[in-house]
Amino acid sequence: MTTRRAGTLDSPTPRHGGLRAVALGGGHGLQITLAALRRLAVRPTAVVTVADDGGSSGRLRRELGLLPPGDLRKALAALATHDAPGMRWSEVFEHRFGGHGALAGHAVGNLLLAGLLEVVGDPVVALDQAGLLLGASGRVLPMSTEPLDIEADVAGLDEDPAVIRRIRGQVAVATTPGRVKRVRLHNATGPTRTPRATPEAVDAVLDADVVLLGPGSWFTSVLPHLLVPELHEALVRTAARKVVVLNLVPQPGETAGFSPEQHLHVLSEHAPRLRVDAVVADVDSVPTPDRLRRAAESLGGTALLRRVAVVGAPERHDPEALAAALAEAFATAGAQGRDAESGRRGVARRAEGEED
Repeated sequence: MTTRRAGTLDSPTPRHGGLRAVALGGGHGLQITLAALRRLAVRPTAVVTVADDGGSSGRLRRELGLLPPGDLRKALAALATHDAPGMRWSEVFEHRFGGHGALAGHAVGNLLLAGLLEVVGDPVVALDQAGLLLGASGRVLPMSTEPLDIEADVAGLDEDPAVIRRIRGQVAVATTPGRVKRVRLHNATGPTRTPRATPEAVDAVLDADVVLLGPGSWFTSVLPHLLVPELHEALVRTAARKVVVLNLVPQPGETAGFSPEQHLHVLSEHAPRLRVDAVVADVDSVPTPDRLRRAAESLGGTALLRRVAVVGAPERHDPEALAAALAEAFATAGAQGRDAESGRRGVARRAEGEED
């Protein structure tokens, strides 16, 4: 069992009612998942990638040696309270400075998180405090407390399409004109150091009722969670219902030319032991439904083809429609009994007097 850090909260969310839902990802994809979860009776926890090396996040990471705050900020903003009288913290948090000076391009939330990280020292405590400030309806956790680097094997960058080149860095991988074949994750201090998961993130996955992967940049926001050994093992072991949400359109650079079922094949290649209960996809984004259904079944799950895109904007998820599809996925996904080890862990937690 993980010892709770001094100064942290068990969860900023009220400890009553609703499924415990853990969403893994980063960037805009994770934001849309959290926006959908807010419409359901769940207690959300976001587990966020920490490999961004571009924009404001990349600058703060390089200059201060901190976790890149951008994706963490977006997750907090998605869970922030928006309806309290006079509440404008979420708007301020997302405000980005203009001009041409040193602050140009920085989001206020990125700077606030950087300050919290320097003052508090512990990323989990810092994010909990930021969540309190924003009145967050759930918890945000980094998948690792140290910044990480993504490395990819990419084909199609040479005249010979069989030549594989190695590209390093989240931005470089996300924007490569080649075809990404496989990704790896390294600790930023050196490629020989294995990435370590945040213990609270591992606990959240093991204790969840529902775990969600996607949508988002497949190779740089979704798959990285499977490349951290402790988090990978937790995703395999958890008895939670596991739901994959597919992207609406292929992403230029990362998944150009990918079919919906290819996303699942890549997922399986990076985590052969991972089984899922449901795969949510937009019915208008799936040209060959039978292939997707077979791919979902090969992972142990069921394909749910529903209209989840914004009308007139097929590249954007509609939070309301996605929430309805997720509610159906949660209801129809085959509930699994916790395995023996998870059961023993739960008994030990109750014996020690911890809250459920």
